[in-house]
Amino acid sequence: MNILVCVKQVPDTTIIKIDPVTNTLVRDGVPSILNPFDSYAMEAAARIKDKDPDTKIVIVSMGPSQAEAVVRECLAVGGDTGYLVSDRAFGGSDTLATSYIIACAIKKIEEIEGKFDMIFCGKQAIDGDTAQVGCEIAEHLDLPQVTYGLTCEAEADRLKVYKEIDGGQQVVGVKYPCLITFTKPAFDMRYPSVKSKLAARKKEITTLTVDAFPDIDRACIGLKGSPTRVKKTFVPPVKQGGVVIKEETDAESAVKLVSLLDEANII
Repeated sequence: MNILVCVKQVPDTTIIKIDPVTNTLVRDGVPSILNPFDSYAMEAAARIKDKDPDTKIVIVSMGPSQAEAVVRECLAVGGDTGYLVSDRAFGGSDTLATSYIIACAIKKIEEIEGKFDMIFCGKQAIDGDTAQVGCEIAEHLDLPQVTYGLTCEAEADRLKVYKEIDGGQQVVGVKYPCLITFTKPAFDMRYPSVKSKLAARKKEITTLTVDAFPDIDRACIGLKGSPTRVKKTFVPPVKQGGVVIKEETDAESAVKLVSLLDEANII
């Protein structure tokens, strides 16, 4: 099997602060991490490789040079080769432009690594939360896709995906080649060993700039090629605490609630 895992470096949103004047994210001093949903995609690929050691896992990330760190993190837990898609021309790309660039990169990487049976992505990135890029890559490449994957099993002629749905799971079979986006399963990505970490540091990561894609439509990349515009970013106003109604009985509580709503001219 030949698997491509798409990953992204994102700011750690657990410690992000908002500038009170500009109402924008303060990124200075905020560490960057591997997008958690992408780590679940990586673990899904690694589990397939556990059962079939001949499986090859290729990692690709789009971002600045420091995004190389998350590629190496994935190389340390089962990835074989890594690619970084990086160029100033890609700066400011929205989800549509990003997915187009990554789709172009995938075609280029396939010329080197061979056709991919599966492309794995996280369902969304925690910095933008759009959940659009993976699905759009599938559309650009005309691939069948399954979203909200939890786990999967590679079979001879298809991939069996256990998909999260409201109230449970659904088992979906999809033929190769295919694209799957993963959500949070019942486990996290495995920890790398010291040996695998050292090996990942030594691996060469190939950087693909815009010049690597001679057929790319430059009108569809970067800020100019992005139809999405952010008009305003703001912090929602802090709401005042509610009123707790707790009379001796439920009936008395209901009467009290109706009385308060009537006084507020709500009913």
